[in-house]
Amino acid sequence: MTARKPVPDTTRRSERSRRAIYDAALALVVEVGYPRTTIEGIAARAGVGKQTIYRWWPSKAEVLMEAFLDLGERTARAAGQPVPETYAIPDTGDLAADLKAVLRATVDELRDPRFEAPSRALAAEGVVDEQLGREVVAKLLQPSLELYVDRLRAAQEAGEVRPDIDPRIALELFVSPLAQRWLQRTAPFDHEYTDTLVDYALHGLAPR
Repeated sequence: MTARKPVPDTTRRSERSRRAIYDAALALVVEVGYPRTTIEGIAARAGVGKQTIYRWWPSKAEVLMEAFLDLGERTARAAGQPVPETYAIPDTGDLAADLKAVLRATVDELRDPRFEAPSRALAAEGVVDEQLGREVVAKLLQPSLELYVDRLRAAQEAGEVRPDIDPRIALELFVSPLAQRWLQRTAPFDHEYTDTLVDYALHGLAPR
């Protein structure tokens, strides 16, 4: 009797291809920069046809954004941390300590070459590509900003923050300067800086 050949598992094959494409896109952005990264280059690096990529994504920016989101999830799982969709800023009862902890972690991530190059690429491309810019905000930035809003609202309920403060504006006191310094590379970008941002934002500039 002739042995029956195993039926190919197309789901596993597709997942392997998708993973290879993610890895190729992230690696190329680090190695050659975003402008020189192409769909053809990603396909060659991943060992797939470029039509496979176009079947799943309309552009290299879309590939990179999805690969970046996947990298964050994989990194969290490998470290035994919550995956991005379950993130929450800690609430220890000490707002300053909680904000300092999460901003320090943000600095560490943005200084990690695996995250820095694709982050900068998406930020730059989002300025010139309006549709991509909206997606970057919706998929990458807004979920993170909502975590700050939730934590600041909890602090309001606990009496740590004035009830008349708008959390959506208040979070900009430390998030916006951090983003600006990272983008411009004009000054030290470290834990001491983020700790100072929190102190200034929470305590103001007037004498105590």
